[in-house]
Amino acid sequence: MKKRESTPEIEGSFFEEYDMEKKLRIVPANEASWEHLELVLGEARCHGEKCYCQRFKLPNPRWRETDDDERAFLLKLQTNCGNSASTTTSGLIAFWEGEPVGWCALEPRNVYIKLRTSRVIWAERNEDKNDDKVWAVTCFIVRNGFRKRGIIYALTRAAVNYAEKRGAHALEGYPMITEAGKDITWGELHVGAHKAFIAAGFHEITEPTKRRKVMRVDFLK
Repeated sequence: MKKRESTPEIEGSFFEEYDMEKKLRIVPANEASWEHLELVLGEARCHGEKCYCQRFKLPNPRWRETDDDERAFLLKLQTNCGNSASTTTSGLIAFWEGEPVGWCALEPRNVYIKLRTSRVIWAERNEDKNDDKVWAVTCFIVRNGFRKRGIIYALTRAAVNYAEKRGAHALEGYPMITEAGKDITWGELHVGAHKAFIAAGFHEITEPTKRRKVMRVDFLK
């Protein structure tokens, strides 16, 4: 098992290692408002619909029964937005000069019901799918107009620090393989770019498809 090297501590709610000019601030979602998160999500279509990060959490029959409002309601409950005293949330929100611009979803892997049955994720793997000490980062969204500023890189590294501080033994993700000069539609890239995972200290576990990697970082415990 490959362990990551130590990284700088999170200083308050700031992840200052990413942004020397102090333009970027990343906080757990419960330390922001629901209105902030709504601004980030905007018209995002991760699976052809407004997902509100429920696609991996709801079984197919339940997913088909829900609409935008119900998915939004579920995410609001899961994030505990506006409740800074909460000990749980389901993601991180990035601010650029005070403006909410980015989001990433991460929680213990076992809360994502659809991950348990994914052939892509579990190809060539044999481990406890219900291990709540293994976390997963499943979604990234950056608002149009704020992309190509390194915010995905910052969110990925912040996810590593956050998961470790919350007691995770490992964090994994399922990013797309990107190539220089070739664009990937934003809807496909919601799982993240593998280069950002590499920069955050993840290592490759498997490459189940030509376009997807399973990557992981293990924490010293």
